[in-house]
Amino acid sequence: MRYYYLFILTLIAGTSLHAQTTEDSVKATINKLFESMKNSDAAALTSVFADSAIMQTIVNTKDGKTIIRNEKIVDFSAAISKLPKGAADERITFETVKTDGPLAIVWTPYQFYFNSQFSHCGVNSFQLVRLNGQWKIQYIIDTRRKQCTD
Repeated sequence: MRYYYLFILTLIAGTSLHAQTTEDSVKATINKLFESMKNSDAAALTSVFADSAIMQTIVNTKDGKTIIRNEKIVDFSAAISKLPKGAADERITFETVKTDGPLAIVWTPYQFYFNSQFSHCGVNSFQLVRLNGQWKIQYIIDTRRKQCTD
């Protein structure tokens, strides 16, 4: 009977360790995105995205309309690469990370600083896919506003 309990504890520990490792690897991909932005490293930034990735942002126009703006990953990484190191500093908090096999969703409230000055805040919503053993960002959409709420 003692071996049965040992087996069950080992099984439970292994399952929770696997889940933690999966969540950590998802977070590592997203952290690499923001580290790459801060370091103005276009190659590292591009490496976290899937080949068919989509990047969008939700914005409010001056006349009060809500629109979705699309951005190409290649254009975004080119713009980031032209910035001085440390200029683009997006500070995130992992609020939700969920996975199912090769699919992950992540919700990260953020504050963005440009040249050490607060610029805007909002939330990022990510969809990641595990491709060839690595998590890649397939889709990101964010909100942007000037005043943050707690």
